[in-house]
Amino acid sequence: MFQNEYAFWMHGADQLKKPGDVVEHVVMMPDGTILNRYFDKIAQPRPEAYKEDYNLAQKSSGSKEELYTHLRAAAESGIDFSTRWFREGSGLESIHTTDFIAVDLNSLLFNLESAIAKGLLKKGDKVEADKMMMNAEKRKHAILQYCWNESEKFFYDYDFKAQKLSTVKTLAASYPLFFNIATNEQAKGVASVLKKEFLKPGGLTTTLNNSGEQWDAPNGWAPLQWMSYQGLRNYHADDLAAEIKKRWLRVNERVYKSTGKMMEKYNVMDTTITGGGGEYPNQDGFGWTNGVALKLLLSN
Repeated sequence: MFQNEYAFWMHGADQLKKPGDVVEHVVMMPDGTILNRYFDKIAQPRPEAYKEDYNLAQKSSGSKEELYTHLRAAAESGIDFSTRWFREGSGLESIHTTDFIAVDLNSLLFNLESAIAKGLLKKGDKVEADKMMMNAEKRKHAILQYCWNESEKFFYDYDFKAQKLSTVKTLAASYPLFFNIATNEQAKGVASVLKKEFLKPGGLTTTLNNSGEQWDAPNGWAPLQWMSYQGLRNYHADDLAAEIKKRWLRVNERVYKSTGKMMEKYNVMDTTITGGGGEYPNQDGFGWTNGVALKLLLSN
């Protein structure tokens, strides 16, 4: 199963011949390393938001097909939508998701490569296990090379088209900590930024931009609280992790007591109101909120 998933993300890698070549989800970087982006090859409006995508395309001065691809790629990422994918100072019409080497996606793929290598080794296939572990190590090195901003001490997505780091700070920076990719010094830098800029009364805000999109401020999302919490603990930033846990569980409890529900997302900046923004109302439930709350309650 892991290998099928990996094959999906790496499809077309054998067609990359020189730096700058791109096939679906794979991109050859200037040093020859292959990294990944979010991508969808269907250049049409999303079925679940056909009217919205079509109307947005009519307002766009660029290629409608490219816009649809960027919208679909953001939906594939799960971060639909956020200024993370927008051109600086612009709105949804400027989305260019597929131009980014996403730090979260590549951290996840590092973990997948490592897991496949361990599985192959257990099966006794040392040759293939070594190859896959080498892929993981190359990817780790490339994440640190392309996604780390030394001056700001934070991980960012890398715009491979513009050949520069994104300027949008997001909680995706926690992924290299969660998967033990970051160095100790890098982890300290990320922890400092999270504490100074992201930590709010209800937990961690997803970005620092209040755009009206649901994956921006003031919203917090359970999976990103967990990734950040555990990532910080991996590097012994236990006090900050404990504070995130306390604040997030407190807003979960407050909303539950007032509504009888767990929510899809929460407003972590003004904890007297629930989360909002985006294309649809805040959803009741919610599986990942319930799961993260239980995980945090059971953690020491």
